[in-house]
Amino acid sequence: MYFVGVDIAKYHHEAAILDEAGNVIVKKLKFDNSHQGYNKLMKEVRKLSCEAVFAMEATGHYWLALYAHLRADKQTVHVINPIQSDALRGLYIRKTKNDAIDAQIIADVVRFGRYCQTSVAPEDILSLRELCRQRFYIVDTASDFKRKAIALLDQTFPEYGKLFSDTFGKSSLELLSNYTTPEEILAVDSSVLAELLSKASRGRLGIDKAMEVQEKAKNSFGIVMASTSFALILRQLIEQIKSLESSIEAFDKEIARIFSTFDTKLTTITGIGTTLAATIFAEIGGNIKRFSESGKLAAFAGIDPTVKESGEFIGNKNKMSKRGSPYLRRAIWLASTVAAFKDPAIHRFYEKKLSEGKPHLTVIGHICRKMVSIIFAVMRDNKPYVPNLKLA
Repeated sequence: MYFVGVDIAKYHHEAAILDEAGNVIVKKLKFDNSHQGYNKLMKEVRKLSCEAVFAMEATGHYWLALYAHLRADKQTVHVINPIQSDALRGLYIRKTKNDAIDAQIIADVVRFGRYCQTSVAPEDILSLRELCRQRFYIVDTASDFKRKAIALLDQTFPEYGKLFSDTFGKSSLELLSNYTTPEEILAVDSSVLAELLSKASRGRLGIDKAMEVQEKAKNSFGIVMASTSFALILRQLIEQIKSLESSIEAFDKEIARIFSTFDTKLTTITGIGTTLAATIFAEIGGNIKRFSESGKLAAFAGIDPTVKESGEFIGNKNKMSKRGSPYLRRAIWLASTVAAFKDPAIHRFYEKKLSEGKPHLTVIGHICRKMVSIIFAVMRDNKPYVPNLKLA
């Protein structure tokens, strides 16, 4: 058997081939991250007299293409944690850092057999995970644009925030897309404004709301300097927000479609809807058996407490480690903020901790740990969640 270690980079990879005794068969093989480069690697490997095992580090995302092509060709591939190759690198007398030696070290890690395989999710899990992560990014981007839009409205039309229950609801967005400043709102006939609002709200709003908006605009105390520039900036922000909101809807639809193909009861947990359930499921990798207990899942999510000990000192005000998946941690936190008020058992726990003098955010942190235990049990047993008031 031969061991092919690959040091991954963006445009070019470096490979080294060792035999079972650790002898270097190919010291350095540089190949492009392309079809031509892949063929060059496989041509060299096919010269070997017996089976080859490939190994690479799970760094960044550049390894995925090579991994996918090797698996498609039915090759044996091991993806290892970089920490393990770093540990072996420390044993080398000459601490030289170059791609050729790195490739040999990666091959040696697998040759010794002392490594933990990095879990590579199936294609559907990987798709779901990337969709959920991108959705979070789009939501955050939209939130940033909304903050900027509100800052502009506070300057140009400070009274606007009291006109709609949601400044970024459909009716309000449609109004701001067409008439951005008080001057523009006053320049249009109230009947035209009423028709626009009626259409956007599906008949809920009409002439009364149009007249209210114009009355606020008439008495607005907003700045009038550079109003044309402010209007252009605000209108562009509104258009981007509308586009992002549309993207979120498209992502939600696709996430729901893929998630529906899995047999899981995560959505029975209070506070966990389809999108959060999909995020949790995908970040875990769809296989709860990766974790022997809920504490290890908590550590993976970064919800486990940090440990502060030195001599006889033991910290008693430890915070979340936040070392694991930020997406999983965020999903659990969001679910916990809902469950704190909607789940009868968790709400009882929430009230108990508040009565002990703990602040709201600290209690939510405790609920996150409980939520991890619930998620672990539901996925392990594949049974619906039922609140247990006796354990609250």
